[in-house]
Amino acid sequence: MHEYSIVDSLLQLAEEHAIKNNAKKVTKLEIKIGVLSGVEPDLLKTAFDTFKEGTMCEEAEFIMKIQPVVVRCEKCGFEGELSKDEYLCPQCQSGNIKIIDGEDMYLMSLELETDD
Repeated sequence: MHEYSIVDSLLQLAEEHAIKNNAKKVTKLEIKIGVLSGVEPDLLKTAFDTFKEGTMCEEAEFIMKIQPVVVRCEKCGFEGELSKDEYLCPQCQSGNIKIIDGEDMYLMSLELETDD
């Protein structure tokens, strides 16, 4: 399961930022997961809860925002979310669409607790 390696990288990144900012712990991580990213949110949450123990993220709230597929139609110019798993423009039914969001996973924000 690649969710374990993703969580490992996420925890390392969060700790690097915490150390750079002289924080004593990470209190919140917020990520955005595209529905086409290949990441299974439930498995990611389970992996995070398992591997955060003993890290600066041990008490961190883990927030996942699921990003639907957003496309731009090269024929009519429509730009918006696809509501179905049909990769056709919802307005003109063209198959000439470009996916502009929903394929990636991003760390959107971290909240850190410092001694200040």
